[in-house]
Amino acid sequence: MSDPFVVVGGDAAGLSAASKCRRTDPERDVVVFEKGEWISYAHCGTPYFVKGEVDRLDQLLSLSPDEAEERGIDLRRGHEVVAVDADAETVTVESEDTTFEQPYGDLLIATGARAVSDPIEGASLDGVFTLHGLDHAAAIRAYLTPPAAFDVADLGGGDALDEPAVLRYGELTPPETVAVVGGGYVGVEMAEAFEAWGLDVHVFQRSELLVPGFGETVGEEVARALREAGVTLHLGEEVVRLRGDDGRVAGLVCESGAELAVDAALVGIGIRPNTGLLEGTPVELGGSGAVATDAYGETNVDGIFAAGDVAEMPQTVTGDPTWDPLGLPANRAGRAIGATVAGDPTPTGAVANTAMVKAFDLGCGRTGILDHDRAREAGFDPVSKTITAGSRSGYYPGAAETTVTLVADRDTGRLLGGSIVGTDRAAVRIDTVATALGGEMSVAELERQDLGYAPPFSPVWDPVLVAAKVLNGSLD
Repeated sequence: MSDPFVVVGGDAAGLSAASKCRRTDPERDVVVFEKGEWISYAHCGTPYFVKGEVDRLDQLLSLSPDEAEERGIDLRRGHEVVAVDADAETVTVESEDTTFEQPYGDLLIATGARAVSDPIEGASLDGVFTLHGLDHAAAIRAYLTPPAAFDVADLGGGDALDEPAVLRYGELTPPETVAVVGGGYVGVEMAEAFEAWGLDVHVFQRSELLVPGFGETVGEEVARALREAGVTLHLGEEVVRLRGDDGRVAGLVCESGAELAVDAALVGIGIRPNTGLLEGTPVELGGSGAVATDAYGETNVDGIFAAGDVAEMPQTVTGDPTWDPLGLPANRAGRAIGATVAGDPTPTGAVANTAMVKAFDLGCGRTGILDHDRAREAGFDPVSKTITAGSRSGYYPGAAETTVTLVADRDTGRLLGGSIVGTDRAAVRIDTVATALGGEMSVAELERQDLGYAPPFSPVWDPVLVAAKVLNGSLD
């Protein structure tokens, strides 16, 4: 193994790269080191596992260890890469019983990101959770399940599950009141999950707007949906401390002095890229704190690549580096890098920061640049319009209001971004806007697109086309 492709991290980007490399060059040795036991799982599905809509953890796995080995990948779970020597082209690996040096020909850093709880004091108390991994999801669901009904085998974790931690929560009396700290994707989705278990759910958001990256219109609609479902919102309230009783969370304290008694808390205030492995190496980080890469996912050091939640990618509208820690960019970049190191140079592509979130019956989508200040910083003169239109022909059952916001550059008419919210398949309509961004379309060009029409699916004028028509009219 004189020239192996070594991958650090066995989730979306890492195993996509490893699999593609093996398919493109079956003679290339590929070694994947994963410090944990879980590989290639759907992190975005964990709120729905907690809720109970997904029955078992193994349903969230994209690739099993056996399947990875069948592809010819040398997968080593329980192996942590603790150092990179770029000059010697080796990595230092620690396992339960040994430490060794592994040479590489090409190296992919796919170490992902980690959930953060600082600066909130008391985040280590029992009953306080983050949601960044299947073990976290399993522990939360164990805590929500009455002990008499709990069976660890029902979780479907197999030998990868951190069984002692899960069993400990499975023995506890389930909580009655839960605080969700943070009103972003995770907070909103977990509020729905906790409500499904009959808990008294309180969401605390430092700003006055939920899912702020989706814009004001979507944030207000999400707040309405949560309140209608019985969730109590504490907007403009920053949680500074979680207080405990005998080591278990018993309440929280806000900066304003407001307090609430709780017996569980979910902290979802953000994530950070896992770049610690690269400290002391010549590999450069970008302005976001994630690893800086070129169009092919390669860092400033020849032969060292980075992809997934640890790396930056170019932004579709501006071309500038951006950090977009979501599943599709990770899989896509990993696959491209796998092809590149196997001899088929393939760009990782740009990201439009497209995202979707579900809030009970509400579907929300966003893409591109929505914030006017950010657009101005990128050199644009932004103008936006918001419209509400039917999701289907008005006479066809199931039609519902769909609200679309589009943003464009006043001078050129170029489309910059958009958001969508509604109850009837609204979120997936954002893909039309994302595609238009990828094609660098103007609003006028989007208005002229030949979108599909049939009464059960869309009115003659799809809501996206209506929004483009109204915004284009304001530019004329």
